[in-house]
Amino acid sequence: MQQLHEFIDANRQRYIDELCDLLRIPSISSLREHKADVARCADALKSEMLRVGMTRAEVFATPGHPVVYGEWLGAPGKPTVLIYGHYDVQPVDPLNLWTSPPFEPTVRDGDLYARGSVDDKGQVFAHLKAIEAFLKYAGTLPVNVKFIAEGEEEIGSVNLAGFLKENRDLLKADSVVVSDTPMFEKGIPSICYGLRGLCYMEVTVSGPTVDLHSGVFGGGVANPANVLCEIIAMLHDSEGRVAIPHFYDRVRPLPDTERRALAALPWDEKKWLETSGCPEVIGEVGYTTLERIWARPTLDVNGMLSGFTGEGAKTIIPAWASAKVSMRLVPDQRPEEIEDLFEKAVKKFAPSTVRVEVTRHHGGLPFLAPTAHPAFQACARALEQAFGRKPVLTREGGSIPFVRDIGDALGVPCILLGFGLPDENAHAPNERLHLHNFHQGIHAVAYLFEELSR
Repeated sequence: MQQLHEFIDANRQRYIDELCDLLRIPSISSLREHKADVARCADALKSEMLRVGMTRAEVFATPGHPVVYGEWLGAPGKPTVLIYGHYDVQPVDPLNLWTSPPFEPTVRDGDLYARGSVDDKGQVFAHLKAIEAFLKYAGTLPVNVKFIAEGEEEIGSVNLAGFLKENRDLLKADSVVVSDTPMFEKGIPSICYGLRGLCYMEVTVSGPTVDLHSGVFGGGVANPANVLCEIIAMLHDSEGRVAIPHFYDRVRPLPDTERRALAALPWDEKKWLETSGCPEVIGEVGYTTLERIWARPTLDVNGMLSGFTGEGAKTIIPAWASAKVSMRLVPDQRPEEIEDLFEKAVKKFAPSTVRVEVTRHHGGLPFLAPTAHPAFQACARALEQAFGRKPVLTREGGSIPFVRDIGDALGVPCILLGFGLPDENAHAPNERLHLHNFHQGIHAVAYLFEELSR
């Protein structure tokens, strides 16, 4: 193993250069104009899987963006590991806030800046480079490996459940490894055992058939923008709780043992707040900030649009106003139930002076892992060998719909092994990947394959 890890060290710069080639592809899944780029990125991943030595790689079409599958099954009698990641990325807006162009990878102060660097191309690539190291240097892997990379994670994995259902035998494995979560912080590796689910909605309030002169009609008809703001204001109460009736009915309480474990983590709230640029924390009364962002449900407005937003002034009452709203869910909430509750509440909050339409976009179930499983202990040993300290157990406030889907479909443990950092601006301008973590992540995956083989 020592010589294999020396091989990984010797190829450090090559790994970065090859990752940059993948990062230059603007695989933005949510924008129609980038559909061809998403397909090109899928083909690039397929080629890379074959180049590193996997014996099969294939691009599967879906009703949306394609899924890339690869495998190496040359270790009879050994466990099979299914690795999951995604190659699609978020939009880059606002572009003017990027220090360097989002699809021209740039290294500054030990970080690689580019859209998709940490979420999730860099983390996907770490697995491919560990596979390559074994196959190029040792000629074999200690476990069987299957690899799936999807192109729709950033838009809710809308076609992945269907793919899993149709290809259950193809994906059969003894454990699943997902690298799409952050480490606890720099220098502190972690294994994530919990993810929040997601429910993404859109509300459109309409009033007049066209924009009206505010001097002629103002004070006499309802303003959709004003009404939308009033509706949104009613979605929370004064104690930071979501004010949708029955929203908390299924929420599983946090056990005291887990609350004590979260409180014992070496978390610096002041430092975390500074990375946000906000003056102080807020949230649901009775819970710590870490509990709020990891283990409690939330509701947030993601965007609003209405009326005149151009340069100068235009005095109108807008014909419509819309808001996109996401809700992060916890065990045992279910997206379809929350969708119903949300729509019912919004329409109840709206006055009869406007019309309200609620659109359901996508969602995903929350996830909790069986941390006592031997695969988790193998992961902990691998991280300790790579990073020189025992990992901590964490939750993650974000959502990865695939994790719950694959866990339910295959009935095997899912290990969330991330190499990013919480402040690396995933989904924001100046997204970056700390290159030390990327490199040590390759080592960690190599150690993990060895540990899982036992």
